[in-house]
Amino acid sequence: MIPAQHPQTSFWNDTGKTGIASWIFSTDHKRIGLLYFYSTFGFFLVGVLLGLLLRLELMAPGRTIMGAATYNAVFTVHGVTMIFLFILPGLPGGFGNLIMPIQVGARDVAFPRLNLLSWWLYIIGAAIVLVSLFTGGGPPDTGWTFYVPFSARTGTNVTLAVFGVFIIGFSAILTGLNFITTIHRLRAVGMTWGRLPLFTWSLYATAWVQVLATPILAITLALIMAERTLGTGLFDPTRGGDPIMFQHLFWIYSHPAVYIMILPAMGVVSDIIPVFSRKPIFGYKMIAFSSLAIAAAGSLVWGHHMYTSGMSDTAVLVFSFLTFIVAIPSAIKVFNWVSTLYKGSISLEAPMLFALSFILLFSIGGLSGLILGAAATDVHVHDTHFVVGHFHYVMFGGTGFAFFAAMHYWLPKFYGRRYAEKPAIVAWALMFTGFNILYFTMQVLGMQGMPRRYYDYLPEFATLNLVSTIGSWILAVGLVIMLVNLFRGLWWGAPFTGNPWGGASLEWSIPTPPPTENFLEEPVVTHGPYEFASLKNDGTV
Repeated sequence: MIPAQHPQTSFWNDTGKTGIASWIFSTDHKRIGLLYFYSTFGFFLVGVLLGLLLRLELMAPGRTIMGAATYNAVFTVHGVTMIFLFILPGLPGGFGNLIMPIQVGARDVAFPRLNLLSWWLYIIGAAIVLVSLFTGGGPPDTGWTFYVPFSARTGTNVTLAVFGVFIIGFSAILTGLNFITTIHRLRAVGMTWGRLPLFTWSLYATAWVQVLATPILAITLALIMAERTLGTGLFDPTRGGDPIMFQHLFWIYSHPAVYIMILPAMGVVSDIIPVFSRKPIFGYKMIAFSSLAIAAAGSLVWGHHMYTSGMSDTAVLVFSFLTFIVAIPSAIKVFNWVSTLYKGSISLEAPMLFALSFILLFSIGGLSGLILGAAATDVHVHDTHFVVGHFHYVMFGGTGFAFFAAMHYWLPKFYGRRYAEKPAIVAWALMFTGFNILYFTMQVLGMQGMPRRYYDYLPEFATLNLVSTIGSWILAVGLVIMLVNLFRGLWWGAPFTGNPWGGASLEWSIPTPPPTENFLEEPVVTHGPYEFASLKNDGTV
């Protein structure tokens, strides 16, 4: 289906092919970006549904809608879906492919066929994960971390699920290689490193983490499969193995993976805030360098997930110190975003509201992360609902809200139509309110001692669990309103032409929707991405 009134030269209809094959075999980065977007957003909706089922079960003590075994399977599938099928590939695969080549002035990514292969690997891996739910011993019940020794011994279909995630990891590596090469080799004339948009800078830092850290996950998952199928005993203490080694291997990848999830979100916010403040970004170089610093320092702090595992006091001290160090570049970004807002001509439209929500929710998540980074407090709230609340503030309140901001900011550019503003604001208000009721209550429950991943709980936790579940309903209503309004607007809404946001980066200088080759003539960059004085009266560059 092609949105109405698209110019004949747009990427929607300038391929010479029609039907689904023109999409799933296309090497156009914009089509691949939309394939990623629809795939990841579809899995997000599945994850939301599973999360609502979990909250319904926890609404009151005792059984409500499912038994203990089903509960374990549901929260495992919820975690795997949200982490590996939505958050990790969502912004880099979707909006990274859509926006980054245009922002650097390229006609496509460096390796278009490899780009298509990365999406196919993602879909194949996701399909394998889905098959694992209905074959073998049923859905895996280990949690998304696949902790041994349980993941090596459970009778559920862990092996196939792990293999699916293994395949998805290769998709991330190929995307990272493609982005690094594109940013290094295909920048337009005049597009110096000091003129790269901050979203592109964030993708560059993310790509290095994808390339360097993801192979460690692949090795770890391969060892789980070997443990289950060959009985290697590498993590089995009865055979001389060490289950703590698995934790080290898993978190050496998974903590850098947190920054694969959050760095592109920070880039989205860094691009949106100056546009809707009508001011150049404050501290451009420090925001750019802090992305690289977060990627580097974030790779050294995996041990703070393991304070209760029996590591030495020296190791605890080192990992705690490094955890507080990695907070510094994140704080630099927050300071610079707020400084950009100062005395700006702020326009509170939907993309800006989601971006501002990101700053607050990510800050709450980051500050609660420092509680977990300090060993003295971590041992009290480790494996409680406080960890669940913290994690969702960073991942959903951070990456999720930035993803919604990107949807409202960039998608109209590619569809040539826009959503209705008032329903978008209503949806944001409901989502922001419901989110805080849902997850802040979880943090309070954790402080009171309620453990995570428990099917049932003591009566003293009942009231706050009911409040948290009501928050999930409010959040879900907001999501439905946002979804209906956004996609109805993208297909049937008012025309979105020219540069109505007033952005100064390259994606706003080309026709709407973009042509297949992006640029009608080779671009020559003469200004930075946040130099709004370079805009003409009609908003074009």
